[in-house]
Amino acid sequence: MAPRYRKLLDEIRREFPQPVSDPVHDAYAVFSILRALNQVDELKSRAPILGSPAEPDYDAARLARVADGQQPLEQVIPQLVSYLEGMFIWGHPRSQINVVPYPSLASIIGVLLPAIYNPNLCSDESSRRLAEAEVRAVAMTAAMLGYDAEKSGGVFTFGGTGTLLYGVKIGLEKALPDCLQHGVREPVVVLASDQSHYAVKTVAAWLGIGQESVQRIATHPDNSIKLGELAVAARKAIESGKRIAAIVATMGSTDAFGIDDLEGIVQLRDELVEEFKLDYRPHVHADAVIGWAWSVFNDYNYEQNELGFRGRTVRSLAAAQYRVQHLPLADSIGIDFHKTAYVPYISSLVLVKNAHDFKYVARARDSMPYLYQSGEYHPGMFTLETSRSATGPMAALANLLLLGKEGLRTLLGHAVEMAEVFREKIESHPDVTVLNGDNVGPVTLFRVYPHGVNTFTIKDRERSDPKFRDQLLAHNAYNRRIFEHVQAEAIEGRGVVISMTDCYRQSDYGAPISALKSYVLSPFADESRMQSVLSHVLAAREAVEKENA
Repeated sequence: MAPRYRKLLDEIRREFPQPVSDPVHDAYAVFSILRALNQVDELKSRAPILGSPAEPDYDAARLARVADGQQPLEQVIPQLVSYLEGMFIWGHPRSQINVVPYPSLASIIGVLLPAIYNPNLCSDESSRRLAEAEVRAVAMTAAMLGYDAEKSGGVFTFGGTGTLLYGVKIGLEKALPDCLQHGVREPVVVLASDQSHYAVKTVAAWLGIGQESVQRIATHPDNSIKLGELAVAARKAIESGKRIAAIVATMGSTDAFGIDDLEGIVQLRDELVEEFKLDYRPHVHADAVIGWAWSVFNDYNYEQNELGFRGRTVRSLAAAQYRVQHLPLADSIGIDFHKTAYVPYISSLVLVKNAHDFKYVARARDSMPYLYQSGEYHPGMFTLETSRSATGPMAALANLLLLGKEGLRTLLGHAVEMAEVFREKIESHPDVTVLNGDNVGPVTLFRVYPHGVNTFTIKDRERSDPKFRDQLLAHNAYNRRIFEHVQAEAIEGRGVVISMTDCYRQSDYGAPISALKSYVLSPFADESRMQSVLSHVLAAREAVEKENA
């Protein structure tokens, strides 16, 4: 008589995709996936959330334990689907939350296929042609941005922070040769704008450089770095005996879509090398996880404007592309397909201008004796990760193939056009003001004020005059209460989904300036929905006014 485990094993085998074609079981596998999708579809309504409002029950979750026995897949599926209850639908036209796109069907399939067969991009030994897919996605993206696709290289990694980590680490190795082996034994700095992502400090902390070694440089009102102050900080660092691990150029900040003058930064770096006769070239990393996608407009004819964008939209697209076109000057570039290329998390790519730069972070082959016995593509020799999924590059490749330049131009142009529409609607209301008026991206930062406030002058006074500090902080709190009203409605499925930032930038006297935030990425947004956002915000303002009465 066969042992009990053999009977259980036969049952469990049915819960896996079959390695050999079995039409009956294959149909069961497809039906199981469809069953899950159908149950999710039943959660949809006209509201921007799935199902009914639901708050996470963390206390109950902490009490969960693994059962002794098994459950049928038919019972597991609804339990899994239930965790989507109350989830915001990012593609809903009333969803305008922070840089979260709606994935295309092609990119979802790009995630599903490698999820079934589970390749590891450590090497082509364990990924076969899926490694080729990564190389293809890297080459297509590099060429689109303006790199020499034959000389450049890249790998997909765990997020925008991961792309920064690679860029700064390679720069650190250039500035302090062999610190991979011996550690950081000399003082170094990382230079970035005060509008750069906080991940710059995260990376400095994890690399052992230290957060205090990150010098944040002041920015212009359009949120781009002040080159003069960057030059002063760089020269001061070099003169004091410090080495520059990296200069991080922000190419589309998260809050206000600020774009640094990358051309000016690279020119300054070259001047410093010559002026101080440096024995290394400070590494310039372009943190373009959001702004990279505007490269699709590098060869767009704005005069002909074949896609028919409105005048203000064309001007915004051209203004962003004017600076993004200089990305090929950077030594490395961080890219998030899961931000402005409409693919699922996680799909992040770090590109290097010279593929040989990966040698700075490579490990000795004899330290990995059980790997790389065959094949020719072995990125695991220099990647931080040994286990690396193919879902990121496959999702990215899916949308590059599906959309092409014209499709991406259409999606980005529409997002910017809807943001322009929203700003026009805000400008027509006397109690609301746009904070990032020079913005050329799909994000609008705005503040709402009580009745009677002169919104035509107040934002400049709050930003520059210390006498208005108390009013600034009071209006911060006022906008926080408005956001809480809007958020409560959104969670109940009755309103709109927007974001808020506690400090999109500091005032000249060091106080945080908060803002409500509309980030348009949904392909389904239209002009009526932009009006709906403003209407819900103003209704929340009236509710706050009543509470104050």
